[in-house]
Amino acid sequence: MSDEIVNRVEQSGLIQLDLSKHWPSDVIVAEYDLANDLWEGIALKEKVFRTKLKETDWKSYSNKHVALFCSVDAIVPTWAYMLVTKYLNECADRVIFGRTKDLNNLIMKEVIEQLDPSVYENGRIIVKGCANLEIDESVYVELMNKLQPVARSIMFGEPCSTVPLYKKR
Repeated sequence: MSDEIVNRVEQSGLIQLDLSKHWPSDVIVAEYDLANDLWEGIALKEKVFRTKLKETDWKSYSNKHVALFCSVDAIVPTWAYMLVTKYLNECADRVIFGRTKDLNNLIMKEVIEQLDPSVYENGRIIVKGCANLEIDESVYVELMNKLQPVARSIMFGEPCSTVPLYKKR
């Protein structure tokens, strides 16, 4: 009897797809919350706001992807988001309106767009369920749209406990 450990999942021909391993290594995400710029936490005073933005050290956002939002229910004119974006565009790699989760979802959807479907052609795919990154359901919907036309079967979960989702007839 051999004491050799055999990885039966690897031998089975199953393709494990962990989306978090496809996260671009050069992407750093940051947030800019307009709530910090509000007068008495409820509204924006244009002159004070413009002065604060001019005095802000924007270098901390260099080479980052920035989620721009306001975390409180306040009166924030549309132009305020545009003005902050102007400053961020001078140093950040990208600026979106939304929270970090929205930005992560956008990046993951772009990653899915870049996946080479031929790698998964007639594959038996297990989409890893416990990723190191919080991934929204909308991203998994996009992944299913990408994989279903080419895969032989698609499952969700871990190799020891999968939920079958699709099987080509």
